[in-house]
Amino acid sequence: MSHWTPELLSPAGSLEKLKVAVLYGADAVYLGGQKFGLRQASDNFTYEELAEGVEFAHSRGVLVYVVLNSFLHDKDLLELPEFLTLLVDLKIDAVIVSDLGVIETVLSLTDLVVHLSTQASCLNIESAKLWQQMGVKRIVLGREVTIQEARKIKEATRLEIEMFVHGSMCMSFSGNCVISNYTQGRDSNRGGCAHSCRFEYSLDFKNEDSMENKKAYFMSSKDLEGIRLLPEFIEAGIDSLKVEGRNKSHHYAGTISKVYSEALGHYKKHGHFLSDDMLNWESELRKVSHRDYTTGSLDVYAGVDSIYNQRVDEDNEYVVSGIVLEACVGKHLLVDVKSAFMPGDILEVMPFKTPIENLSVTFLESLSGVSLPKSKPGSVVKIPYILGAEKFNIIRKKA
Repeated sequence: MSHWTPELLSPAGSLEKLKVAVLYGADAVYLGGQKFGLRQASDNFTYEELAEGVEFAHSRGVLVYVVLNSFLHDKDLLELPEFLTLLVDLKIDAVIVSDLGVIETVLSLTDLVVHLSTQASCLNIESAKLWQQMGVKRIVLGREVTIQEARKIKEATRLEIEMFVHGSMCMSFSGNCVISNYTQGRDSNRGGCAHSCRFEYSLDFKNEDSMENKKAYFMSSKDLEGIRLLPEFIEAGIDSLKVEGRNKSHHYAGTISKVYSEALGHYKKHGHFLSDDMLNWESELRKVSHRDYTTGSLDVYAGVDSIYNQRVDEDNEYVVSGIVLEACVGKHLLVDVKSAFMPGDILEVMPFKTPIENLSVTFLESLSGVSLPKSKPGSVVKIPYILGAEKFNIIRKKA
């Protein structure tokens, strides 16, 4: 018997990250073009990359959503129709929008499905009903909403509901922060967020008798991790579980997609999460760069314990050593090197569907067969073959 599970929606900050997320188990990916999105620091997609990415995803049954979630001025709206025509031609599955004018433009010119971005901070039933009247088919709820509140919104509107399940958290209501505007002149609501809330600040406490100076990261939030709340998401009928992180690494895109896909796959097959794999899944989530984890407001409203008042701890971080370009069975792996490694190193290969495998680098060669003392990022090398390795598998090691 197969049990219903939500869609797993993973970030695709580049064409290569899209392929990684798709192959590691995402049901859908979200990405941005060169304009109209909020992650200008990510690689984003040219039209050619977008076409290739959509074909890659669709051929594997994976949906593609394009973000148009920046807040636009009239001059921006003049350029939008041409881009919408391209999205229609590519058969994009939906666009993610926060601006009222963009919604009106999309719906008046195309038949594209509109999802409301979390930037619009939809937090209640009446707000959701209003967006529904405007033609929105899915609400990406603000991170301030609990799962049970989301359930009530879904029951009252019958709209598709999407919630964040993992990733970085914003200290402000999404779409309402202007700290970057003040500190660096970069508009956080138009793709320029400088993540000023993550900086260390000096606080002055002044009274009549004394003054205390304190260094603090008092505006930085812990990262969201909702893997143990998957039963609640499913029980509430949440349609899509979103992973934050278009600016993050290949390792992040692959690991998070693999972990949540495996967990949801276990539920689909067995109807529960009672598995020894839960500890392994949590262990894997700690191998990507992250702040301390919190459940945010998913179960109860986030409080002071959700503040991450320190630097990011990278003690458990793994780095991507390379991406498999070709697996020559019984001979070697061709690897696109991302970070240096050398003979004698123990690497980990991340298969798409099976457990992590250790790989001992007993030899390291150039394409022409010359032995190398160390790999160089940007090069292609040969290393030992390991059973089960496939093209686009991530190879990693402890940083």
